[in-house]
Amino acid sequence: MKDLKIEAIIIAIGLIGLGVCLYGGISKFVNKDRIVNVKGLAEMEVKANKVTWPIQFKETGNDLPTMYQSIDNTTRTVKEFLTGKGIDENEIAVGAPKVTDKFANEYNNFQHVQERYIISCIITVSTDKVDLVRTLIGQQSELLKKGVALVGDSWENPTTYEFTGLNDVKPQMIEEATKNARLAAEKFAKDSNSKLGEICNASQGQFTISDRDSYTPHIKNLRVVTTISYQLN
Repeated sequence: MKDLKIEAIIIAIGLIGLGVCLYGGISKFVNKDRIVNVKGLAEMEVKANKVTWPIQFKETGNDLPTMYQSIDNTTRTVKEFLTGKGIDENEIAVGAPKVTDKFANEYNNFQHVQERYIISCIITVSTDKVDLVRTLIGQQSELLKKGVALVGDSWENPTTYEFTGLNDVKPQMIEEATKNARLAAEKFAKDSNSKLGEICNASQGQFTISDRDSYTPHIKNLRVVTTISYQLN
């Protein structure tokens, strides 16, 4: 009789356990498709921390040796201007002069060509002194007073600004994007009379860096979107 009672208790416990398992399984089966997908956006404005500034000048004439000497003098003048204002020597790169011979152009009418050669040269400043370079760009008239005829920014050689500290702000931005995604999911759950469950899956979108606008290319806009799927209970 005692053994039957023990067996009955064991069977009862087993049935209770089986019932709990069945209930959990049924609940999961019923709720398995109740998922909400949300996106979280994070944006940040930062100042560029690197600038590449090409300084282009040209020389025209008919005597190449004289023109090369003039290019050397101009190069020296520009470098002295830059180093005198605080740009380091190792931040300045002088490109090889490029010679254009107008007589070599078969479409030119040689009778109207007064100066046969054009020599162009580019001095490139690459530095993290962004504010200094922006100031110097506004002081280029000092070079004009010294006889240096500069060529303005062109589509081939524009002044470019970069932000290289993305890894430093990534964790903060991902945290903000994830937080915003959860807020959206909680609002959805509330509106649907549900409770927000665990995360089913999550993916981090690509980080993008763009100019804030065409007038302030030294101010960058960082952007990332995360996509998260939550279980709804």
